[in-house]
Amino acid sequence: MSGKTVTRADLTEAVYRAVGVSRNESSGFVERILEEMTLSLERDEQVKVSSFGTFSVRRKQMRMGRNPKTGEEVPITPRRVITFRPSHVLKDLINDGHRTRQSASGIALTPAGTKGEHDEGSSSMAATAFAATGTDPD
Repeated sequence: MSGKTVTRADLTEAVYRAVGVSRNESSGFVERILEEMTLSLERDEQVKVSSFGTFSVRRKQMRMGRNPKTGEEVPITPRRVITFRPSHVLKDLINDGHRTRQSASGIALTPAGTKGEHDEGSSSMAATAFAATGTDPD
């Protein structure tokens, strides 16, 4: 794990560089998006971000817990918790990136149907097989 945390300021800077509006406007865009996501979750609505994932609110019932130090039973109050379910696209991006860094053979793994800089004309099917199994099919 790299230890880097992406902050609102980082998101604002990314919008500023990509869109080319002022930093104040970029900050306003980021704040408005986060505000809309928060309001939707407060209303128990799902927030789906295409190719990223789904945020939702789940209700937890009252249950009995136990104080690990004393062993005493303690009621845990009902509450709402936020859950995040990443999309398959995001999972694939994260896992392919991890495999690329972990590849001992020096072969850069790319999504199926694309050519990596180390492919040397190999088929995307072979690259996909390597990505799925971690072994070179040749």
